[in-house]
Amino acid sequence: MAELTYNVLKLLPRNTLSRMVGAACRVSAPRPVMRAVIRTFARKYGVDATEAERSIEDYPTFTEFFTRRLKPGARPIAPGGLLPVSPVDGTVGEIGEIVSGKLLQAKGKHYTLAELFGGPEADEDARQFSGGSFLTIYLAPYNYHRIHAPLGGEITGYINVPGTLWPVNAVGVRNVDRLFCVNERVTTFLETPRGPCAVVAVGAMNVGRIRAVYDDVVTNVRRTRAVQRKIYDKPIPVDKGGELAIFEMGSTVVIVFAPGVKLSSSLQVGVPTRLGVPLEEAAG
Repeated sequence: MAELTYNVLKLLPRNTLSRMVGAACRVSAPRPVMRAVIRTFARKYGVDATEAERSIEDYPTFTEFFTRRLKPGARPIAPGGLLPVSPVDGTVGEIGEIVSGKLLQAKGKHYTLAELFGGPEADEDARQFSGGSFLTIYLAPYNYHRIHAPLGGEITGYINVPGTLWPVNAVGVRNVDRLFCVNERVTTFLETPRGPCAVVAVGAMNVGRIRAVYDDVVTNVRRTRAVQRKIYDKPIPVDKGGELAIFEMGSTVVIVFAPGVKLSSSLQVGVPTRLGVPLEEAAG
């Protein structure tokens, strides 16, 4: 069944369909209609709407509900300037060390960090993470869809790489080689007390949009675009747990740390994690 789904998806104009779905999700509808749509979605996918900043009745579009903020205190950020935390709610997809510049996508499938970053300086960008560690987290439709900083520090720049939009669920991960390197993505670079860190937001089929909150960056808004790489002359300060970007539909985040960060043994493939929980058993 998975292979059949993959073969069907190959034939579809995935980016165009994603823009159409996204446009539909941003359309306002009469309050009773939108309330029914959101409640049906929340019930089907098990969304805990009680955590949302506003009640269901207060969201005029589906996208505004999907990208909802949470109530203050709903996701406590573990304290400690040297202790990295999960930047999102989601499920661990893969975890490990960066060996020979490679990361694990799934059993038998690898990709390089330089390919993931993309852009004209990809090799240089990847070199600073040689011997470091990575964590892949998949965001399902029921998850909270804002991306936060795993450590405090400064945003030093970003890369936005256009690409296609395969699903990032099990079908995509198992069937599409270098999936995260061919899908559209935005990498945010941070300089932190633990060294450089990169948070890679990978787009997915359906809405497919990633929206940065620190700059004017929105993905999948037109057919063709060039790679954008921007390094700030004046880096942007960010608190640990501060917002970095927003997904307008489920997708995946890859977090990359420099050597010295030892990811916790409690992080296991297939196990859920939440924004703000420690990613390391003890700070280095």
